[in-house]
Amino acid sequence: MGNGALSGAVIAVAGAGGPAGRATLMRLAEAGATVVGADNDPQRLSEAVDAARYASGGASVTGDTVDLLDLQSTRDWATHIEKDFGRVDGLVHLVGGWRGSETFTKTSLDDWDFLELLLVKTVQHTSLAFHEALQLSERGRYVLISASAASRPTAGNAAYAAGKAAAEAWTLALADYFRKAGGPEGPTSAAAILVVKALVHDAMRAERPNAKFAGFTDVKDLAEAIEGVWHKPATEVNGNRLWLTEKP
Repeated sequence: MGNGALSGAVIAVAGAGGPAGRATLMRLAEAGATVVGADNDPQRLSEAVDAARYASGGASVTGDTVDLLDLQSTRDWATHIEKDFGRVDGLVHLVGGWRGSETFTKTSLDDWDFLELLLVKTVQHTSLAFHEALQLSERGRYVLISASAASRPTAGNAAYAAGKAAAEAWTLALADYFRKAGGPEGPTSAAAILVVKALVHDAMRAERPNAKFAGFTDVKDLAEAIEGVWHKPATEVNGNRLWLTEKP
């Protein structure tokens, strides 16, 4: 594992307990990184960490139960990672959620209140908590997973699309921070946005064997793309949307 492409890198994964989180923990660990996952569900997080350790032959994968809706808790998490491992080279934001309505007229602002916390507040907190450590890294990356809905909202998807669009805007502001910090030679760290239509995993296919899931991105392919962000120069990915599905 020490000879992997990400050997020596320390990468935090927010929202590590879900299917995308599991796949990402595994892929980053296989690439040689030291991976620290966070989730608000300790049981789900523990299972994801154990699966990643097993799949990658006992690589350094740990997990912390963190309330990412609390800024101080998120900052404490970032501080503890930097203290324990001496550096932070990445933060992958996989915290998600979805609510929608049949029509625009039936949109509930309760859905916005819910999604604003998951999709926006957690991006604000993780970026504010980790940006200094990422800038200090020679290969710091902040990776946001977004959705094509942010670029083309539908009538029944207003709250979700608006939340994703806000998260993208916040991430692009972080990218501008990295750009300015890099000076004339350009950024050494980057904030990048990976855009999907939606995600699919094996359990979804098992539940709906006849579904096509057209345009969906498999969580394993997403994990591959996340790891690939570290293989590209910061100047190439900073402030850019990297599309994993057809552009709307």
